[in-house]
Order: sequence, then C-alpha cells, then structure tokens
Amino acid sequence: MAALVWDKTGERRYETGTSKGVLYLTDQTGEYLPGEAWNGLVAVRQSPDGAEETPIYADNIKYLALTSAENFKGTIEAYTYPESFGKADGSADVIPGVTLGQQSRVAFGMAYETVVGNDTMGNDYGRKLHVIWNAKVAPTERSYETINETPNAITFSWAFSTTASSVEAAGFKPTAYFTVDSTKVSEAVFKAVQDALYGTGELPAELPTVDELIEIVKAVPVTP
Repeated sequence: MAALVWDKTGERRYETGTSKGVLYLTDQTGEYLPGEAWNGLVAVRQSPDGAEETPIYADNIKYLALTSAENFKGTIEAYTYPESFGKADGSADVIPGVTLGQQSRVAFGMAYETVVGNDTMGNDYGRKLHVIWNAKVAPTERSYETINETPNAITFSWAFSTTASSVEAAGFKPTAYFTVDSTKVSEAVFKAVQDALYGTGELPAELPTVDELIEIVKAVPVTP
C-alpha cells in the first residue's frame, strides 16, 4: 500500500471568479421563464445552514442523534441586474421608469460559472457550473453616497434563501443546488448542460428541473 503524498504537481486545485450569471424568473404558475443574462454579477456567497444534530438520550446514554434538514441560502452581490429582477426584489412598475417598492416578491432560479484552477494550468484548468432553484431574496441595505475624490460604483446585495425541489431519481434527497465540474466530466457533458442553461441558436435559455438536468448528463454518450 502506497504512502500518502501531499501537494503533488497538478493536484493543487483552487476555485475563483464568478461570471456568466443567468436569471430565470417564475411566472404566476411557478413555471420558470426563459433565462436572461445577468451582467455585472460580482459574487454569489453560499452560507447554508441546518443539518444540526439533536441528541436523543435514553438509558442514561446518548441513544441516537437526529439531524435537521439543510437550508441552502446565501448572498448575491452585483453592480447591476436585469430589469426584470425587480419583480424578485419587490418592485413593480406603474409605467416604465416609475416604480413602486414593497411589492410581492417572486421566486427565481439562477446559474453562474466559477473558475477551477490548479498549479500547472492556472485559471485555464477548468470551470464549474452552479445552478440554484426556488430562491427568494429579502430586503437588504443600499448605501447611496456622494461622489468624492475616490468615486466608486454602488454594489447591490441581496440575501437569498431557497426551497428544495423534489428529486425523483433514486437515491437523492430534495435539493435547490446543482454543480457540474468540467475537470471531472467530459467536454460533451459540460456543453450539454451549458446549452440547456444558456440556450443555443435554435433553443432558448431555460432552467431544467433537477431531474431533467440529471437526464441531460446521463444521456450524453460515454466516449472511450
């Protein structure tokens, strides 16, 4: 049996960057609308909670431990956002350019990419696709400041939480989060997911269900 080896060449991986954001709003029936490019996306910070242990005691000992459900949530940060995102942020237009706040907030999904790097290829090593379903944002602070000798653009920030979607594929629990790592799947699998999320010349950008994405990745022929 070989001994463990740390920091081998090519195995020093890291993740960085956020790009190619896509917004998928829901309509009145809860169906996802075609995707829209999200320009100016700065960061998607994940901060899930839950999955906490509740110990159960019997016979004067720790008899077992129950684990609570996990909640996927986080924060979205951007310099700008698609105009339609106002519906998710509790805004409604009276007429174009005249907007009311404190309105009903609709659920949305989103997708974005990050960079997977390593010590030999740097940021060219690979990419990771992230998909989020059933998200809703809460009101957050916005700071408008005077222009001074060190001007800076306003960064918008939204805290979001999600509701997990059921997964019919055997062996999986409900989830609101899905990733595809280009360093671990074939180029064909990665492109198939990209085409579904971003659209092609023939097909619109759409947000498949969790099960539909599972079917997409499994349907791609395995190359020898």
